[in-house]
Amino acid sequence: MSFNKRILIFLLICLSLVLLVTAGCTSQSEPGGAPEDAAGEIKIGVVATLSGDGADYGVSIKRGLETARDRINGAGGINGRKISLVIEDSHGDKNEAINAVQKLINRDRVLAIIGPTNSGEMFAAGPVADKAGVVIMGTSNTARGIGEIGPYVFRNSLPEDNIIPITVRKSKEKLGFNRVALLYSSNNDWAVSSAKTFEEALREQGVAIVETQTFADGDTNFQAQLTRVAAAKPEALAVSALYKEAALLLIQARQQGINLPVMGGNGFNDPELIKIAGEAAEGALVGSPWFAGRDDPAAQVFVAEYQKRYNAVPNQFAAQAYDALGIMAEALKAEGAAGDRAKFRDALAAVKNYQGVTGKFSFDQNGDPLMDAMVLQVVNGAYREVK
Repeated sequence: MSFNKRILIFLLICLSLVLLVTAGCTSQSEPGGAPEDAAGEIKIGVVATLSGDGADYGVSIKRGLETARDRINGAGGINGRKISLVIEDSHGDKNEAINAVQKLINRDRVLAIIGPTNSGEMFAAGPVADKAGVVIMGTSNTARGIGEIGPYVFRNSLPEDNIIPITVRKSKEKLGFNRVALLYSSNNDWAVSSAKTFEEALREQGVAIVETQTFADGDTNFQAQLTRVAAAKPEALAVSALYKEAALLLIQARQQGINLPVMGGNGFNDPELIKIAGEAAEGALVGSPWFAGRDDPAAQVFVAEYQKRYNAVPNQFAAQAYDALGIMAEALKAEGAAGDRAKFRDALAAVKNYQGVTGKFSFDQNGDPLMDAMVLQVVNGAYREVK
C-alpha cells in the first residue's frame, strides 16, 4: 500500500470519529424545542445592565430573579425540575444586548429570556428573539411599542402610557398646578417615550407646558436647562431620566431655588434616587405598582427574604423581576411547556390573574401587562402611597 493511500485512509478514519462524536453531542430535541440540560434543569436566560450607568436597576433585577429562583426550586421546582438562570451583562448597550440574546439562544439553548433592562435594548434585541421563536420578557421596559415587536415579546412592567396619566391626574388633584416644565433625556428611547406620554397626559388635564429642556444620559451639569426653566415660572416639574441624572437634576434645582413639586417617570422608582438626592428628593411623585411598604402578606414575605439576603430593601425592579420568574413558573406547569419554546410561549400568553408581590397580573393580546398602579410620594426619605 502506498504512503499516500495510507494517509488517505487515516484521514477518513479521523473524519468518521469526529462525525460520531458530533452526532453523540447533538441535541435530539424536537423542532422549536429547547434541549434539556444534562441535569434536567430548565434554563432561563437573563440579560441585565449589571455594570455602567443604570447598573442599580440591573443588579436589583438579578437579585429579584435569584430570590424567586431559590423560592421556586426550594418548593420542588417545576415537576421536580429546577430552574437555572444563565445571566449575561449587557452593560446597558444595545449591541451588547443583541450579542447576549444571540448567545443565550444559540449557544446556551435557553428556553426563554428575561430582560434586557432598558427599553432601547429591548427594541434592538427583542426582534432577534422573536425571529428565533424564543420568548423574551422585559421586567423594566416601559416605553411605547414593546408588545408590538412580535408575538414572542412580553413584559410585566407597566407601560408609561398606563402609569403617567394616573401620576399627572393624582398629582394635579393633590397640588393644584396648571403650569409645568418638562425635562428629559433625549438620547434614551425610554425617556423620550416617557416625555411624549407626559406631554399628552398634561394636555388632557389642561396643564400648560411652559418650558421643555433636554439633556443626555451621563450629563452631570443641568444649570443651563434649569436657568431657562426658572425663567418660565412653572408651578411643577415633570422629569424623565434615569436615577443618577434625575438625582443630580433635583439637587441642582433646589440649589437654584426651584423648590417646586416634581413628577417623575419610571426612573424615579429606585431608592438610589433618594440616596443620592437626599432632601432634594422630598415630595417627588411617581407612579408604580410596587413599594416596599405594600400592605400584602406575600409582598412582606418577599421584602423580608430580600433584606435577609442582600441587606437592602427591594425596589420596584427587584419586585417585578421576582414576579416575572413566578409568572414564567406558572406557564411552565402547562403540558410540554418546559421543553418546547413554542408551547411555552402559548402557555405564557395564557397566564391570567397571577397573584404576585406587585399585585394581580394578566397579559393582554400584545403581551403587555394588565394590572393596577398607584402613585407614590417621597416622604421622609421613603416612598408612601398617595391616597
